Amino acid sequence: MRLIFFLLIFISTIAFAQDKPKPVQRDPYLQNPVKNQPQQLSPGNMVKIIHADEIKKDPLKYDGNQFLTGNVQVEHQGSILTADEVIIYKEENFVKAIGNTRLQNTDGSVITAGEMEYDGNTQKGVARKNVILTDPKQTIKTDIMYYDRVSNQAYFNTGGTISDGQNVMYTKTATYFLDTKMIDFVGNVKIDSPDYIVEGVNIKQNQNTKVAEFFGPTTITNRANPKNRVYTERGTYKMNTKEAYLNKNSKIFYNDKILTGDDMYYNQLSGFGKATGNVTLDDPLERRYIKGGYGEIYEKKDSAMMTKSPYAVKILEKDSIYFASEKIISYQKPDSLDATKKKSFLRAFRKGRFYKSNAQGRADSIAFNETDGILHMYTEPILWSGEKQVTGDKIEAYFNTETENIDSLKVLGNAFAISKVDSLTRKDEFNQVKGKLMTVYYQDNNIKEAKVIGNAQSIVYVDDENQQTKQKERIGITLSSCGIIGALFEEKALQIVSCSIGATSDTYPMSMLEPSKRKFPDFNWNTKDRIRKWQDILVDTPNYPEVQYEADNSLYDKAQEAVEKEKAKEEAKKPKRIRK
Repeated sequence: MRLIFFLLIFISTIAFAQDKPKPVQRDPYLQNPVKNQPQQLSPGNMVKIIHADEIKKDPLKYDGNQFLTGNVQVEHQGSILTADEVIIYKEENFVKAIGNTRLQNTDGSVITAGEMEYDGNTQKGVARKNVILTDPKQTIKTDIMYYDRVSNQAYFNTGGTISDGQNVMYTKTATYFLDTKMIDFVGNVKIDSPDYIVEGVNIKQNQNTKVAEFFGPTTITNRANPKNRVYTERGTYKMNTKEAYLNKNSKIFYNDKILTGDDMYYNQLSGFGKATGNVTLDDPLERRYIKGGYGEIYEKKDSAMMTKSPYAVKILEKDSIYFASEKIISYQKPDSLDATKKKSFLRAFRKGRFYKSNAQGRADSIAFNETDGILHMYTEPILWSGEKQVTGDKIEAYFNTETENIDSLKVLGNAFAISKVDSLTRKDEFNQVKGKLMTVYYQDNNIKEAKVIGNAQSIVYVDDENQQTKQKERIGITLSSCGIIGALFEEKALQIVSCSIGATSDTYPMSMLEPSKRKFPDFNWNTKDRIRKWQDILVDTPNYPEVQYEADNSLYDKAQEAVEKEKAKEEAKKPKRIRK
């Protein structure tokens, strides 16, 4: 009898244990805030059953928890969950939905999935299998989504896409803030639009304003021309207006050129961009770069402008050219002879300077045709080559594009060439030739020959070799005036090889030519502004001390002294009149 009693107690205990349902096996995201402590429930916080074709409870199914089947609808604080089947964990205020699940939220967003879990106490849920979240701004698709109705956030880390009707975003991880419509992308993000592709590692995008913020290496690529792209590591991008604001390690790639700077702006629709700070415009095809404090680019015009102490470097194989001015402009335009080719131009405005090892110059403005190798100098140009100086109203320098050397110069208007007779001494002796027009020819990177047309004049120091001592001896100075002069520049001499059309030429001993006539009235030898190294172009003028030259007038002074003595003797011979 006692044995039967114990058996009845044992069987009833087992039956009671089977009647009591087991708690749900939760996703870690849905763990109770205080582990193993039951939630405090209130009637208004409970999940409510609206409809089900059947309500069942089976000890062998779902750990004995109640489940609903057939057109199931449950509600929690205004949100409606529908599914083929829903398990109710009543004591935990927790539901699990299976098959064609759909959650309609009070903010208008809808989540559909293969299955869902939802905690009515924390208002957190997990959706799995072909998850789709839609709202008026976009559609999010992923495999597993976590959502929080209190903070109004949705999150996934299994990879997914977000589409707003115009753009499709691909990412490994994203958080969507439903109130602000902000999406925080993390890890290999890609935004695919009809015109551009945005790729980065950490992007935040506001779906209301269509403004994206970049917090890591990011590239915006032109779909039609992938070579045109923007790179930055911190910036903002307006998707609607295609405007980029770039703030860290940024580059704009356009038309095979690269613009960099500390802070940059670029409008992909207009093709206008600007940069401030340490700005560089690099043109690898032209082997030229420009640096400055502020720059602008015009993609559609294929032009750029640089200010704030700008300078440009044209990289040549043997001897690069350096330019500087207050403003530098570069541009390209189609070749008039071949529309498939472009010619490149560089212009330096106001206080233009350039440096090349065998030629240096300054002018108010300089224009350089890089393709054809023609350099124009406007307004008070001055060009130095060795110890020779050329000035005029305008100077044109012609470069051999193959050898990269200067072949010739053309001086238009008030042409004036000066060369130091002996560059190793401080003697005040200069060979000079001038006229209306002048063509100067180079040989071995040095000025070798000049042809002067129109009112041509020259002042040339003449030496001859002493047959006994084999030393050079000064003969005198030759003054020439012709319609056309041909001159040959030698190491320490200027030889007039031709003087035609109304030619007059006279050689005066040093004792017979007064010092004031040894230079033309407009003699302008300049050592203060002379560019002697490329760094000199970085300032308006290097302001070197003016070289002080020593005039040798001893022979002329002795001759004048002898003349004065003879005049005195003649004066002494004249009879003296005594006034009575």
